[in-house]
Amino acid sequence: MDYLWTPWRYAYVSGARKPAGCIFCEAPKLADAQAGIVYRGSLCYVILNAFPYTSGHVMIVPYQHLDELQKLPQEAAHQIMDVSQKMENVLRQVYRPDGINLGMNIGQAAGAGVADHVHVHLLPRWSADTNFMTTTAETRVLPEALETTYQRLREKLIA
Repeated sequence: MDYLWTPWRYAYVSGARKPAGCIFCEAPKLADAQAGIVYRGSLCYVILNAFPYTSGHVMIVPYQHLDELQKLPQEAAHQIMDVSQKMENVLRQVYRPDGINLGMNIGQAAGAGVADHVHVHLLPRWSADTNFMTTTAETRVLPEALETTYQRLREKLIA
């Protein structure tokens, strides 16, 4: 039997790192590197997904705590789309993916991990990123640490 050690996921499966309150409302109060925030706009910010599907998986989050997209003010919705376009460009430059997933899961039944604060997922995809580990073992293998992802994206956004 083979073992795949992922000790950084312990916080996720144990719930040990769950802050009090909304994680998306608390994150902007922290230093960028501590929170994983790679970009701050006036109405939204970009944060690394702490448990990514692929390397480069980010979320675009409005500062306003809302549970439905239809409640988001138009100006914030426009900024989220502008930032999505910017992040698509950055992800294409940094990771050279074959495609990009962009999406929202609104509500727990739709698969939202944080159902009470809308956010957009943006992640690079490659033609061969679903392999036997994903299909058979239901396990993702990521080639870089979150700290490396943070540095790569932050460098490109600041440049």
